[in-house]
Amino acid sequence: MHLPERNIGLNFNREGLATIRVWAPLAKTLNISVNGLTLPLIKDDLGYWTLTTNEIQHGDYYWLLLDDQQLPDPASLAQPLGVHGPSQAIDFHNDTWHDLNWVNHPLNEYIIYEIHTGTFSNEGDFDGIAKHIEHLVGLGITAIELMPVAAFPGSRNWGYDGVFPYAVQHSYGGYEGLRKLVEACHQNGIAVILDVVYNHIGPEGNYLPQFGPYFTDKYKTPWGDAVNFDDNGSYGAREFFIENALMWFRDFHIDALRLDAVHAIKDFSAVHLLQEISTRTAILMAQTGRVHYLIAESDLNDPRYITAVSANGMGMNAQWADEFHHALRVTAGEEKLGYYSDFSGIEHLAKSYQEAYVYTELFSPERNRIFGKSAPDCEGKQFVVFSQNHDQVGNRMLGERSSQLFSFEMLKLFASAVFISPFLQMLFMGEEWAETNPFQYFVSHTDPELVALVRKGRSEEFSAMHQGDAPDPQSEDTFLNSKLNWNLIQEPRSQALIKYYKALITLRKSNLVLKMCDRDSLKIHLYKEQNCLVIERGLTGSDQVILGFLNFSAKSQSLPIPAGLTGLQLLLQSASNQYYGSETQAPQLEGHQLLITPTSFIAYSATYA
Repeated sequence: MHLPERNIGLNFNREGLATIRVWAPLAKTLNISVNGLTLPLIKDDLGYWTLTTNEIQHGDYYWLLLDDQQLPDPASLAQPLGVHGPSQAIDFHNDTWHDLNWVNHPLNEYIIYEIHTGTFSNEGDFDGIAKHIEHLVGLGITAIELMPVAAFPGSRNWGYDGVFPYAVQHSYGGYEGLRKLVEACHQNGIAVILDVVYNHIGPEGNYLPQFGPYFTDKYKTPWGDAVNFDDNGSYGAREFFIENALMWFRDFHIDALRLDAVHAIKDFSAVHLLQEISTRTAILMAQTGRVHYLIAESDLNDPRYITAVSANGMGMNAQWADEFHHALRVTAGEEKLGYYSDFSGIEHLAKSYQEAYVYTELFSPERNRIFGKSAPDCEGKQFVVFSQNHDQVGNRMLGERSSQLFSFEMLKLFASAVFISPFLQMLFMGEEWAETNPFQYFVSHTDPELVALVRKGRSEEFSAMHQGDAPDPQSEDTFLNSKLNWNLIQEPRSQALIKYYKALITLRKSNLVLKMCDRDSLKIHLYKEQNCLVIERGLTGSDQVILGFLNFSAKSQSLPIPAGLTGLQLLLQSASNQYYGSETQAPQLEGHQLLITPTSFIAYSATYA
């Protein structure tokens, strides 16, 4: 059975003929310029223009002539000469995959490692990531998450300024490089998540408005006019992004998509864009037999996003849980500025363990309104938690990582807090060895006026809270300073931290109680005055339990063993000297009390009596 193929932009059919389909509902004429020829497209239904021809071959450069205006193809698969240059014709039928026996992991087994392609390695491309796969496998990672790779201006960018959603950034290795990386990951048992941006398009090289009503002033977003998903003439814009999601799954064998800031997708259609993406993904999975996931970034604390379409939800499989991060950091002593001001610390961390969301129909001082809703019917595997990520690091003025802000013992406690949770865990690249280089905000725009605006905006963003100047986002030094220092992993302290992460990940993978993300069997014991938590991770139908003791205070604390537990066996002690800690002996158990050292974590297995 032949699978459906990409039906937007320039593609090749199985006979080798180029087929072109462009949405330009307001155009009077539309031609394609290639190899010195000008070929006319024919206007079709719903505002599309089409052509089938044998005059275009794989690798040819081409332009679209929209009412005689020369433009790149908005659905281009490759922009080797940059976002302002011609598009390149790509024939996917020439490629042979070697991962056809790959089976995606169950979602509850995802241990995610977030990567920015340009700064992860010295090479700054997909080959640079593949070079370090052995490290990721040894660590125990089961899924990498690539920050956006859609083509952007210049050679360096976070990725959220992408302007060609279908084209893979050429400086990263283009479409061939991404396909090879996906194969290499699958051959090593690692799933690939791709971060995609459907809520806005970057400011430089965005040619979509010339082709049709891709945007609407009906809504405003932080990036200007919203993408037109429900206003007059929205049909082509919806199809453009839905087909993009399907392309990554079908043609690149991506395992999951992380959809950026879905709260900024404005759509009051009877069938929301996310619902349609979810439904179309389910149809694709039925056709291919492969499993794919949709993971949303949302700050709305709205369980509808991760509720099935059949129950009138948006159909996302999981979402990032930023509030866990915020509560965790405040518990550890983060200054309560900006969004951190909403969080009390240990009490809110306890609530996040229990409910994922902290604000559930509560008044948020930062938002100045009642906010959120509880999600009792959502499973633990539907929430992704972390102690740091690209946003929380990079949106600091200096881009400091946790290693520059907290003690080494707190770094281990952060990791422990994440891995004892009943949720999915995510690491940010380099955190496992306490990377000291920052991760700062950087761009490489070519428009001088836009560069000046970005510099001004970045400076004004931090003027009220920080002294000094923000790093210049346009400077290549800002980008180079943000690259990982792989030499650090040879340092004894870094090796000890890597060893600790491996122990945590091994414990999580090998223990069914932790692996199954069972929220129903979770019990939280809060010791507010001591700034401590005791967490019972259970499993429905089992008498086994994993106990996690977390001491966020700077003092040793005596904590009670929860009643009804017996047969305690030590599993992990973060303060052990094998992890560069101070303790040479096992923790002290005195009757039903445990003495736990400052800023540390201890895990036991136990049985309900």
